Amino acid sequence: MYIVQALRARTILPLILSCAFALPAAASAEDFVTKAEAEAMVKKTIAYMKANGREKSYAEVNRKDGPFTDRDLYITVYGTDGVVRAHGANLKMINRNLMDIKDVDGKEFVRERLELARKKAPFWQEYKFTNPVSKKTEPKAMYCQPHDDVVVCGGVYLK
Repeated sequence: MYIVQALRARTILPLILSCAFALPAAASAEDFVTKAEAEAMVKKTIAYMKANGREKSYAEVNRKDGPFTDRDLYITVYGTDGVVRAHGANLKMINRNLMDIKDVDGKEFVRERLELARKKAPFWQEYKFTNPVSKKTEPKAMYCQPHDDVVVCGGVYLK
């Protein structure tokens, strides 16, 4: 009898512990935006720009509690000159030329982004950036779509 109880404890305890650790991970997965959600947000932003004009659109993008911010997803709008027109996570970035900014690996990601945008087709780009939610530098994939003379981007932090 004692052996059966010991075997049950050996079997059940690891199962309980694995569930206890898996549940928070599964719940926290909902806290992160998917690539499909990032693409949809960029398209939603461009549709809003077409319907409401740039100034109103930029004001909405800049609102942290606005329609273009969701969890760790926010929109950034760049001019083709590298100047930020709107930024959903950091208002200090607006009107700054970020053409020469580099990530922690030395990648000039804004310059590369604008070069990719010259092809006038949507694209994904990877680099490293500080996550405004976790405050840590993390790998990020940015979905960008050129629109007139700006590039609208929204990204996901890769987990």
